[in-house]
Amino acid sequence: MIPVAELKSFSQPNAQFLVLKPWWDVFSEYLCVTMLMIGVFGCTLHLTQEKISCLPSHFTSPTPEVINCSHVRNYRDNETSQSTPVRPANPIITEVFGHKNNLDFHQYVFVNIYCYEHSVHWFAKYFPYLVVIHTLIFMVASSFWFKFPGTSSKIDLFVNILGKCFDSPWTTRAISEVSEERGEEKLVILRNNTMSKDFGERQVNEEENAGLLRSASVKSNPDKKVSDSQSPASVLDKKEGEQAKALFEKVKKFRTHVEEADILYHMYVLQTSLKVFKFLVIIIYTAVLVPNIEIVVRCHVPPELTGFDIYCCNQNKAHLFSKLAYAYICFVGVYGIICIYTLYWLFHRPLREYSFDHVRFETGINDIPDVKNDFAFLFHLVDQYDALYPKRFAVFLSEVSESRLHQLNLNHQWTTKKLRTRLAKNSSNNTELHLSRLPGLPDTVFELPEVQSLKLEQISNITIPASVAKLELLQELSLIYCTGKLQQSALNHFRGHLKILHLTFESSEEIPLWIYSLQSLEELYLSGPLTNDVSKSPSLESLRELRALRVLYLRSNLRKIPPSVGDVASKLQKLCIHNDGFKIQAFSGLKKLSTLVSLELVACDLERIPSAVFSLSNLEELDLKENKLNTVEEILSLQHCRRLVTLRLWHNKITYIPDHISKLRTLETLDLSWNKLQNLPSRLFHCTKLRHLDVSHNELTCLPPEVSILQGLQFFSATFNSLESLPEELFSCKKLKTLNLGNNRLSYLSHRVANLPQLVRLDVKGNRLESLPVEIGDCPLLKSSGLMVEDSLLNQLPSDLRDKLTEG
Repeated sequence: MIPVAELKSFSQPNAQFLVLKPWWDVFSEYLCVTMLMIGVFGCTLHLTQEKISCLPSHFTSPTPEVINCSHVRNYRDNETSQSTPVRPANPIITEVFGHKNNLDFHQYVFVNIYCYEHSVHWFAKYFPYLVVIHTLIFMVASSFWFKFPGTSSKIDLFVNILGKCFDSPWTTRAISEVSEERGEEKLVILRNNTMSKDFGERQVNEEENAGLLRSASVKSNPDKKVSDSQSPASVLDKKEGEQAKALFEKVKKFRTHVEEADILYHMYVLQTSLKVFKFLVIIIYTAVLVPNIEIVVRCHVPPELTGFDIYCCNQNKAHLFSKLAYAYICFVGVYGIICIYTLYWLFHRPLREYSFDHVRFETGINDIPDVKNDFAFLFHLVDQYDALYPKRFAVFLSEVSESRLHQLNLNHQWTTKKLRTRLAKNSSNNTELHLSRLPGLPDTVFELPEVQSLKLEQISNITIPASVAKLELLQELSLIYCTGKLQQSALNHFRGHLKILHLTFESSEEIPLWIYSLQSLEELYLSGPLTNDVSKSPSLESLRELRALRVLYLRSNLRKIPPSVGDVASKLQKLCIHNDGFKIQAFSGLKKLSTLVSLELVACDLERIPSAVFSLSNLEELDLKENKLNTVEEILSLQHCRRLVTLRLWHNKITYIPDHISKLRTLETLDLSWNKLQNLPSRLFHCTKLRHLDVSHNELTCLPPEVSILQGLQFFSATFNSLESLPEELFSCKKLKTLNLGNNRLSYLSHRVANLPQLVRLDVKGNRLESLPVEIGDCPLLKSSGLMVEDSLLNQLPSDLRDKLTEG
C-alpha cells in the first residue's frame, strides 16, 4: 500500500519550489483540489448511505424485456414542488390498498445487494473512486519532476542558490551601486541639456547621452572612489563578503553542470504531454459513460429465491452523481485546456535560451551572460513567478560583480595597518611595498602616501585605479608576472609621475601597451621572451613615445638589437641587454645610440667585441659579462671611445691581454676576473688612470713589477690565482685601500705593506703564510674587521698589536 504521506509529498512539494510554478501550474493545482473534493464527496456518500432500493414487479412474461420500469421514472412529477394546486370544489377521495409482496426484510436486503452488483453499470458504481484516482494521477504528474532522481537534485540546488542570491546583501549593494552610477550619468545629461541653448546641439547631446545610458555598466564608472562604495548603508562585513564569494563559486559550478544537458526541459514536456493524454482519455470515456448513471434500474432475480423475477430498483444517488459527473467533465476540460496551453508555450517559445537583455538594461551590469539549456528553462519558469528573481540572480553571473566583491573581501583582509608592516627600504633607499601571490590588488594600498616604490609579484588581473594619484611620492613600479591594466585616470597620472618601471613577463603578448605612452618614464626594465623578429613587433615600435627614457634594460632572447631602440637614441644613456645565452647576430642598431654612456651586453654569446661598439664616442662604461671571448685583439679600437672609463670583461674565456690595451688611457676600472689569464702584459699598467683593477679567478702565477706605475690604484684584487710571490713594487701604490690576495700560494708578505697608509681591507686568507709582518700595524686605517686572515696567524702577532687592530 502507498502511504498517504507519500501521496501528500507528491501532491504538495516543498514550498520553496513555488518559484518554479507558473500561473498555469498553480491554477491546475486548484482545479485538482476541486476535482479531488468532488471525488471525496461522492465516495463519502457512496460509503455512508444506501446505494439502491428495489421492489418486485407483480407482472411477469416469457419475454421479460417487454416489462420495464420506465413508468416509475415517468410517473407524474411531484407537484408539491410547483405552485400551490387549486383545490377542486367537490374532491373525490378513495382509499387505496398496497400490494402485498410477502417478502421479509432479509430478502429485501439480499435483493438490493444482488441488483446493485448485477444490474447497476460499473461506471455508476465506481464514478467517485475514478475521480479520486484520476485527480491523484494529475497531481503526481504535475510534481513528478520534483521527485525524479535525475531532476530533483538540480531543482533543489537551483532553488537553494536562487533563494540565497535573492537574500544576499551583495545583490542589493551591487544593484544600488550601479543605480547610483546611472543616476550620476543622468544628472550629467540633465545639466548638459539644460545648459545647451542651440536645439541642434541639444539633440546631438541627447543622442550621445542615450548611448551612454545604453552602454552603462559596472565598468562604466572606473574612477569611482572606493570610499564612496563603502558608505555605512551598503558596507558588507567580512562574513557576508565570504558568503557572497562562496555563492559565486556555487553559481559557477551549477551553471557548468546544468548547461550541459536539457533533462529538466524534456521531463517537464513529458509530464505535460502525459497530462494532456490523460485529459483526452478522461473526457472521451466519461462523456460516453455518464448516461449509464440511471435513477431506475430493472433487475432480474432468479424466481426461486423470492418468487419474483423482475424488480424495479431506484439508485438513490444517481441523480446527484450525474450532476457531479458533468461538473467533473467541465473541470477536466478546463484542466486540459490549460495543459494544451502549456504545451503551446513549451514548443512555441525558445525556452532553451534565456537572454538577460532586460536585466542588463535595468541594472546596467552589461557583462551578464546569456544562458542555455536547462539553466535557461529554469529562468523562464522563474520569470513566470516573479521577474525580480532572475534580476537578482544575474548579479552572481557577472564577472565584474564578482571582481568587485573579490576586491571588497581583499580590502577586509589587507587593511592599511597590515600593509604598513610590509613597508621596507629597497636598494635605492626608497620606501617600497612588496606584495606577492595575492588574489588581487587591495584598494588600501593607495592609502599609504609614503610609498615610493610599489612591487607586485605574481598577482593576477591587476587593475590600477584612479586612486593611485594619492601616492604622490610613487615613482617606481614593478610588475613581476602580473597582468596589469590601468584606468584612464591612473594612466594620466603615471604619464606625469612614474620614473621607473620593471616588467617581468612570460610572453611578449603580456606586455601592456600602456607602458609605451609613459612620457616621463626614465628607466624601463623588461624581462621575458620576445619574438625572434622583434622589428615586426608592434609593442616595441612605440618606444618613440618614451621621450624621457634614459635607461633601457632588456633580458630576453633577442637575435638582433631591436630597431625601435633607435627611436630613443637621442636621450638613451644606458642600454643593458641580458640575452640568456642566445647569440645576437646583428648590432647595427647600436650605431644610432650616439648619446649612450653605458652599455651592457651580458650572455649574448659574443666571440669578439662588436664593431658597432667602437662608434659610440660618448661611451663611458662597457660590460661584456658571460660571453665567449677568447681574445680581445680588437680592444685597440676601443680608443675611439674617448670617454671610456670602465671596461668589464669578466666571466669569459680570455687567455691573454694584448699590449695595445695601453692605448686606453682613460680607463679607471678594469675587470678581468673569471677568465683564463696566465700572465698580465706590462703594458697594461701604462693605463695610468686605473683606480680599480680586478684579475681574480684566473691562472696568474706572478705580477709584473710595472704595477708600481699605477699610483692612483685604490682597489686591487687577485684572489683565486696561483701567485707564489708579490712584486715589492706593488706596495708603492700608496693609494691602495683594498688589497685582495686571498686563496693563492703566497708564503711571504712583505714588510713594505706598511707603505700603504690608506689600506682599509687586506685579504690574505687561504695562502701558505707562516706569519704576518709586524709592520702591518703601521697601516693606520687597517683594523681587524678589514683584515682577512686565519686566526692562527692573527694570534701570532704581539698582543699590543692585536689590541691596536681591534681598536675602533
